Amino acid sequence: MTTSHLISALVMGLLGSGHCLAMCGGVASSLTLAVKDKAQIKRYTLLYNLGRVLSYCIAGALAAGISQQFASQSTTFSHALSILSGVFMVLVGLYIMRLTFSLNWIESVGKVAIWQHLVKLNKRLLPINTKSKALAYGMLWGWLPCGLVYSALLFAISTQSAVQGAAFMLLFAIGTLPAMVGLAFAAEKFKQILNHTMMRMVFGNIFIFYGLYLLIIALL
Repeated sequence: MTTSHLISALVMGLLGSGHCLAMCGGVASSLTLAVKDKAQIKRYTLLYNLGRVLSYCIAGALAAGISQQFASQSTTFSHALSILSGVFMVLVGLYIMRLTFSLNWIESVGKVAIWQHLVKLNKRLLPINTKSKALAYGMLWGWLPCGLVYSALLFAISTQSAVQGAAFMLLFAIGTLPAMVGLAFAAEKFKQILNHTMMRMVFGNIFIFYGLYLLIIALL
């Protein structure tokens, strides 16, 4: 995995922060209601986000590790992953620009296949009155069906190993932290900026052009 891949993961997280706020912002905000000791809100918020980062890393390691078992047996499979990465990057751009809801279907699949089973664990973590519960709460909600995260996972799948897949998702998660942690610390203005129409159009076009670039490289 090249440095450009790691940079793209970080940028993808940063530019997709507006979508993260829309998807997970409500969950992060509800953390203040779930925390029993209000004096611990900031500390628990950091632990919640650490848990979310860990979930992304685990998902990246699993996805990349399993896919590479197939890719090592077939160059066609590896080539197909590269093409899919470019296609999904374009779809992410259109999704962020709100010109299409083309990623909704993958969120629906994730909801049925994974989330409806994991969400049952939520009641066991409330109220959040310990550090371990705050961390576990973040790890649980890190599996919330999200088209942007799934698209990042597709990129992680195209890396060379489970370690690289985890590293890719780590950089992606770090990119989302300023918005997610900032929201918890009352940075509502930051949310408004990221969701501004002009910002969404700029970020969306960056994703689209990068996706087209990846497609050209894969098809040459």
